Amino acid sequence: MTPLEAAELLAQGQLVALPTETVYGLAARADDDLAVARIFATKGRPADHPLIVHVADANAAAHFCAALPPLAQRLVERCWPGPLTVIVPRRPGVATAAAGGQDTIGLRCPAHPLFHEVLTHARRLGVPGLAAPSANRFGRISPTTAAHVRQEFGSAVAVLDGGPCAVGIESTIVDCSRAQPVLLRPGQWDSAALEALLGEPLRQRDAQSPRASGTLDAHYAPRAPVRLFDRAGLQEALTAAPSGVAVYSRAPRPVQSGAWAEMAAQPEAAAQALFATLRSLDDGGASHIWVEAPPADDPRWAGVLDRLQRAAAAAP
Repeated sequence: MTPLEAAELLAQGQLVALPTETVYGLAARADDDLAVARIFATKGRPADHPLIVHVADANAAAHFCAALPPLAQRLVERCWPGPLTVIVPRRPGVATAAAGGQDTIGLRCPAHPLFHEVLTHARRLGVPGLAAPSANRFGRISPTTAAHVRQEFGSAVAVLDGGPCAVGIESTIVDCSRAQPVLLRPGQWDSAALEALLGEPLRQRDAQSPRASGTLDAHYAPRAPVRLFDRAGLQEALTAAPSGVAVYSRAPRPVQSGAWAEMAAQPEAAAQALFATLRSLDDGGASHIWVEAPPADDPRWAGVLDRLQRAAAAAP
């Protein structure tokens, strides 16, 4: 499939899985509520859990919001294209289904060249933007290769293969719809870098924060239950581990006979490999996946830690 062919399918209201720099997305034209409903049905995703809308540039964002608030404008100027989503007030009557019925909408301009090419072709075909959550069953491990998408949906969803995703975890989400910026989901952009761009501190989400993609307590989960440990706790637990435990750690290979995967020492490399590693351990038949948690006091690891904590929250 070529980017033009993908754009033509999307213009007709069909679904196409597309590569981004973060993860593969299950895309539909964001201005067609029926097409967006197909995303929710295919993923098994609740219709009130909003999607991120991907646009070609800041000018294209104007279709979905009357004007970017100053906070969002600052981030867009410095971070687009790239793995950052801004939550802004939604233009009334536009992309209601993609927004999960909320008065706000999440917008992102992806950096992956193939996705950007699809957006360019789609705009010429009258498509202003693409809603595209991760191309997997709702709540499960996000896909970072075309093969992962095919594993999830088989031949039911067309896939544009763009190779492995470079970032590997979903975009950072910042709510810019209110007077002060709020971090809704960590990602590759750490809070210190964003605060430097904004010129003010990021607040944490509260009861008034809009719903946003990937922020449910349980998410990103393999079939095998995930459990997090510090390094010492992991070594101690392994002395009485049940059979079939797979281990994912930064420490040297523990003394046990099950599967083991090494977590990269640097957060960017660990993020890029995270979902593919969890998927590989899961597909290998692990009964449990025990993970050495990354450092909680280092903001560069916040995105990886967030995904692992949500994966662990899904465990019974």
